[in-house]
Amino acid sequence: MQGQPRHFESVGSRLGFQVREETPARLLLSWQGARFPGWLCLGLALALLFVSLPIIAAIRLKGFASRVGALWYFPFMNLMLLGIGAFLVSVRRSIVLDRESAQVLLTKTTLINRRLLRLAFADITHFKVGVDQVYSGAGVAGSTMGQSYFPVHSLRLVLTGGETVLLDRGSERRMESLGEKLSRFSERPLVKDT
Repeated sequence: MQGQPRHFESVGSRLGFQVREETPARLLLSWQGARFPGWLCLGLALALLFVSLPIIAAIRLKGFASRVGALWYFPFMNLMLLGIGAFLVSVRRSIVLDRESAQVLLTKTTLINRRLLRLAFADITHFKVGVDQVYSGAGVAGSTMGQSYFPVHSLRLVLTGGETVLLDRGSERRMESLGEKLSRFSERPLVKDT
């Protein structure tokens, strides 16, 4: 095993991998993050650039002590929105099962870093369809009253040392069909948690 399984845990409730390539020797699944919010943030940031540029020019001419200097935060917030949009668009995950090398390669790529987890088929004991308790809600001012957990079906890879690696989350039927496909491809059993 090369990499850390804990890097592949997900805070979000659902992932939704799609089969991109399926041959007798290789199976490629991919997930492309929160595309709609990412493109929305980028679009808004580019539209608001027409307001930010004149503010920056006015601040350069008159300085921060002027009335327009009080709007310094607007270009700054627009820059933050641009960064968030670029980050959301760049988030990608992939799972590659390769029969020739008898390995599973999990990749998690963002604008900031890239994480890899390489496993041999021999490191895998089985696939497990179970239920994860996913956090929902936000605490307001340190309060835990709005916090709750709800169950979401998940597909996990169980390793020989007892560690698990999250592969996907979604509906029970979808997790079972994806688990059966991965189980057949890697010749490892699929266990359904009751």
